[in-house]
Amino acid sequence: MTALHRAVLAIVGYIAALVAANWATSHYGFIPAGFGQTATAGTVAAGGALMLRNVVQDQLGRCAVVAAVLFGSLLSALTSVPAVALASGCAVLISELADTAVYTPLRKRGWVRAVIPATLLGALLDTVVFLHLAGLPVWPQVPGQLAGKAWAVVVPIAAVIAVRAVRGQRLARET
Repeated sequence: MTALHRAVLAIVGYIAALVAANWATSHYGFIPAGFGQTATAGTVAAGGALMLRNVVQDQLGRCAVVAAVLFGSLLSALTSVPAVALASGCAVLISELADTAVYTPLRKRGWVRAVIPATLLGALLDTVVFLHLAGLPVWPQVPGQLAGKAWAVVVPIAAVIAVRAVRGQRLARET
């Protein structure tokens, strides 16, 4: 797969995750998130967007991330309840700027070392700002929202670590 293909997949996936999160929340509201918690139906997709944001930045840069947020927000306005689309657009923009502020300087130390703290900060800000602006209860929903987003973050990070470990073992056997 070429760098161009990876970049296109990353930005399309990112925008699709933003739109899917808003559509699901608009149509299904709150769903069980486990451990007695609830979360908006789009929480896992929103968590996926948080992860894909870092890939888009790596592939296309920070300006592409902002453009994707704006485009995803416009598409969300066509497919979602207006309050959800507006709250999401504002929350994503704020959380992505904070995520970028953490991710960019840490990226030199490795992807995992950068993505974990950046995504945690982004997830918290996205959750609080979105729920507040959408007029939904904030603090009772934070645990469920973060649990849902954690699944969308932990699984890809674990997959990357596993793939890198397998590649490292193959390289060690080949030398």
